Amino acid sequence: MHLGTILRILGILITLLSVTLIPPMVVAYIYKDSGGLSFIQSFFITLFLGGLLWYRYRDCKAELKTRDGFLIVVLFWTVLSSFGALPFYLSATQDIQLVDAVFESFSGLTTTGATVLSGLDTMPKAILYYRQQLQWIGGMGIIVLAVAVLPMLGIGGMQLYKAETPGPVKDSKLTPRIAGTAKALWYIYLVLTISCTLAYWSAGMTFFDALTHAYSTIAIGGFSTHDASIGYFDSAIIEAICAVFMLIAGVNFSLHYIAFNSFTLGQYIRDPEFKAYVSILGITALLCFIVLFASNSFGTEYSVRNAIFQAISIGTTAGFTTSNFNLWPAFLPLILLLTSFVGGCAGSTGGGMKVIRVLLLFKQGYREIKKLIHPRAVFVIKLGKQPLHNNIIGAVWGFFAAYIFLFIIMMLILMADGLDQVTAFSAVAACMNNLGPGLGDVALSYAGIGDVSKWVLCFAMLLGRLEIFTLLVLFVPAFWRR
Repeated sequence: MHLGTILRILGILITLLSVTLIPPMVVAYIYKDSGGLSFIQSFFITLFLGGLLWYRYRDCKAELKTRDGFLIVVLFWTVLSSFGALPFYLSATQDIQLVDAVFESFSGLTTTGATVLSGLDTMPKAILYYRQQLQWIGGMGIIVLAVAVLPMLGIGGMQLYKAETPGPVKDSKLTPRIAGTAKALWYIYLVLTISCTLAYWSAGMTFFDALTHAYSTIAIGGFSTHDASIGYFDSAIIEAICAVFMLIAGVNFSLHYIAFNSFTLGQYIRDPEFKAYVSILGITALLCFIVLFASNSFGTEYSVRNAIFQAISIGTTAGFTTSNFNLWPAFLPLILLLTSFVGGCAGSTGGGMKVIRVLLLFKQGYREIKKLIHPRAVFVIKLGKQPLHNNIIGAVWGFFAAYIFLFIIMMLILMADGLDQVTAFSAVAACMNNLGPGLGDVALSYAGIGDVSKWVLCFAMLLGRLEIFTLLVLFVPAFWRR
């Protein structure tokens, strides 16, 4: 393992992170609020330590191997999230403990959207902007990670598109070089962000709210500048804009790339994951509307608005809210939470297990049922019209088994820390699926849970964002052997 090269790259990443602290300083200057000092302090600390690390290992430029890639990916999220906590912790205007600062930073950079902060409407603009920007940066990192990096390491949801399977790509990369892939994805991400900002602004948001909400919408993060989230604006147009862009951001960005290059929507129509994605969200929205309308919880218009918005928001793991779905009648809160387990498409900013994995789990289950009827028959699982190798199905089952095992372990730890069953279950689900809001005591905020639970949930956020195996491989002794 080329540790010196890894530390050099990490030093560069930390130094680049310091640059992202400049915009919040500008925001603090424009709005003349008191939140700018912590960003100035954090900037110099981050710049100094990042530069020092780079300088120490500046001559280490060995060619990286696969194992090095795993470590860099994990360090990217853990170290940058830790440094990202500095502005929260150093803020003189907010009394934020270390664990809360780290929790908020992890939640932002992994685009989870779980928060320990309240009183957002009166909080300094610089801090509000910074929270949203964290999610936007994390969202771009997720896209590059899912589409360009993880396939090179042999893992991740996009691996399911390899070989001869139909879908947005026929290979690991969209372009011959990873730099070209990252650049292409960056352009798409930026165009969507600008479009979303302009749409929000034209719908009546202030420019500050429009920009910051566009950050968290395209990143499918869910952070807001108001305690009431999107419900603060009480606007059907704003809710519709948010729903549309969440829906777009939850789609495989490789599909967007192909559609942009070919000027056709055919790739969306032919993609089996996209069709399953739209179907799941549509059925969830319809079910929510029927129950809300039948229970007279809202009028017809509000039932439609809330059902569609919350189904898309929770289903894509964005976590924006227009009302407290935790108080919705019957089984709707649980149904919405379970939808987040499916999440967005592979190669999107959405969390969850990814639609393609759930789709293949369903196909595998159906194949086993048919085998009971025809024991000697050979049934081949197909994605679209192309057969899938059994290795892919095995990888999906391995992911699912690891997911369930880790989920149970973390839920038991939270219960041991004093949380009730509903809160523990939903907190792990919301963080591991990178959703944000849960049920019970974490429906609105995670401030009331214990420190141990917060650290465990930070780990859950990281597990969900790195698609489990990227992080777990570091705990295997063989990984560290020469």
